[in-house]
Amino acid sequence: MGRGPVVLLIHGTSAATHSFRAVAPLLAEHFTMVVPDLPGHGFTETPDASRMSLDAMADGLAQLLRGLGHRPVMAAGHSAGAAVLARMCLDGAIDPAALVSLNGALLPIGGRAGKVMLPLARLLASRAIVPRLVSRFGRNKGFVEKMIADTGSTLDAEGVDYYRRLVCSPGHVAAALTMMASWQLEQLAAELPQLRPRLLLIAGANDRTIAAKDAARVAALVPDSRIVVMPGLGHLAHEERPAETAGMMIELGRELGLLPRMLAAAE
Repeated sequence: MGRGPVVLLIHGTSAATHSFRAVAPLLAEHFTMVVPDLPGHGFTETPDASRMSLDAMADGLAQLLRGLGHRPVMAAGHSAGAAVLARMCLDGAIDPAALVSLNGALLPIGGRAGKVMLPLARLLASRAIVPRLVSRFGRNKGFVEKMIADTGSTLDAEGVDYYRRLVCSPGHVAAALTMMASWQLEQLAAELPQLRPRLLLIAGANDRTIAAKDAARVAALVPDSRIVVMPGLGHLAHEERPAETAGMMIELGRELGLLPRMLAAAE
């Protein structure tokens, strides 16, 4: 999609490429867009569980890019997608001028929540019946709406319907659970100060999944990074305000010389 320098967009856990349905066309007016589904997500084939870790996903995407012959000048990831892209940058698989974190999950979940969530995800992922049960519940009125509301975001009916389709797919649910069960961010967090791309951290002030204050913690680790907090928005801020999100990315592209600068209006 689009033309010009390549931008890579990566969605987060439990989502799919639909997450960028409004952002990607706006960016495509300036960039060539590459927007894949993560393994097992959407309606892709479910890989072996060993391919669902952070390192394995980063490696799989690197292979995809090599096969396509694309070298992104900018990469943007939502939630866990930001961690996958950061891993790729640190591994030298990609070398973009800019990395955009959209409510990025770049730090380990700390405290009591972290001690509970990982073992719980592993337990759920090990039970074959769980994805089928979740998919059955997903058909109940209000189930998906509550899931989205719990992230702090508000989506229109179309946006809710996309997530309902995913939740009603046992294969997608199984992949999301396996990904969460395999997730380890301690090593990534330790290496964040070595990130080379310009880092833009976009956070929703009302995010109930990844607290906006985490962006400040990441910024303290990564030199020359910048934070933008979007008031009133939740974990799916880029879906709630796609034009604003795309605008910040386009402006960053101009700032870094990836796109022509806008000429000042004649007075």
